[in-house]
Amino acid sequence: MSLLTQRQAGCPFDPAPELALLRAEQPVSPLTYPDGHEGWLVTSHALVREVLSDPRFSHKAELLHNPLTGVGISDKPQPAPPGAFTAMDPPEHTRYRQLLTGQFTVRRMRRLTERIEQVTAERLDAMQEQGPPVDLVQAFAVPIPGQVMCELLGVPDGDRSRFYDEMAVLGRMDVSPEDKAATFMSLRGYVAELIHAKRANPTDDLLSGLAGSSDLTDDELATIGFILVGAGLDTTANMISLGAYALMSHRDQIPALRRRGAIEELLRYLSIIPAGVRAALEDLELGGVQIKAGQSVTVSIPAANRDPQHFAEPDTLDLHRSASGHVAFGHGIHQCLGQQLARVEMEVALPALFDRFPTLRLAVPEGEVPLRDDMLIYGLYGLPVTWDPTM
Repeated sequence: MSLLTQRQAGCPFDPAPELALLRAEQPVSPLTYPDGHEGWLVTSHALVREVLSDPRFSHKAELLHNPLTGVGISDKPQPAPPGAFTAMDPPEHTRYRQLLTGQFTVRRMRRLTERIEQVTAERLDAMQEQGPPVDLVQAFAVPIPGQVMCELLGVPDGDRSRFYDEMAVLGRMDVSPEDKAATFMSLRGYVAELIHAKRANPTDDLLSGLAGSSDLTDDELATIGFILVGAGLDTTANMISLGAYALMSHRDQIPALRRRGAIEELLRYLSIIPAGVRAALEDLELGGVQIKAGQSVTVSIPAANRDPQHFAEPDTLDLHRSASGHVAFGHGIHQCLGQQLARVEMEVALPALFDRFPTLRLAVPEGEVPLRDDMLIYGLYGLPVTWDPTM
């Protein structure tokens, strides 16, 4: 297991203590990548934000070395496929980003908020009808963003389980690049078929909007659709389940859950994305260290979000604090496009969960909660919970 994905022994919420030591003593430290590349690891909040916002650091896929073996569909740097805007620099990135930003309209977000409230209520009703215990991941955390994202993209109900299963394969670090490549092509091929159908019979969804209002090719749209599903499903599902676990472990924080900014603190505290990677386009200095052109620089998101130079008592979950400036959604031009949707899903789902089941608690000992520490996105494989049915 990589230092980047490790959590502190006995605590599923805290990053590895070695990251804090590096941040204090050597915030820009040498890092040997799995393919032998000699690059750097950045752990301080200020320097992480600097890397993510400085145009001298590239996000082009063909320049980046992978800090986590088994994360991508290839362990070697290679060009991004058409439409993979998250692995491009301006002006290509700018073109795609502007097209997508135009689809996240106020009207659509307002309608999605109402739908999220409906889906959340439906899931809570189903949990109440079934009775305890339940697996909160499968009964609540996955279905909410899964259903909302598939409706946003116009994915038919019968195909949604395929997305869940195949996206899980792509997120594992113990699956070979060959198997990931095959899964990626399978999912991308399905989205391509979906795009073809929407060009012929458009509906009121994001993919239809992109297909009808831009000059994007089917290949570009297929990749964009795949990226949106991956970014909007697994991340939010794990924030909801891990957030619920953290709140059950810090019950004094539950009354503050509806406070403005409470979700930002959960995002900061949990930091389920372990790292981001950039490549230096020229020789430069970072935190007093000389970085050579072509070297990959990995930023630790959990280390940055626990930096005491920016957040007082950073290892404490405090929903009353201002977590302004956290980098859970990244920073700079590649900051998460769907972050507002993720916020709304968490702001609706978590308070509603504890309002409906105020006695919600683990149904197993803490040590038996299965952690996703072998996945690119940290979280939980399952979360068995129970509650007092009469409450």
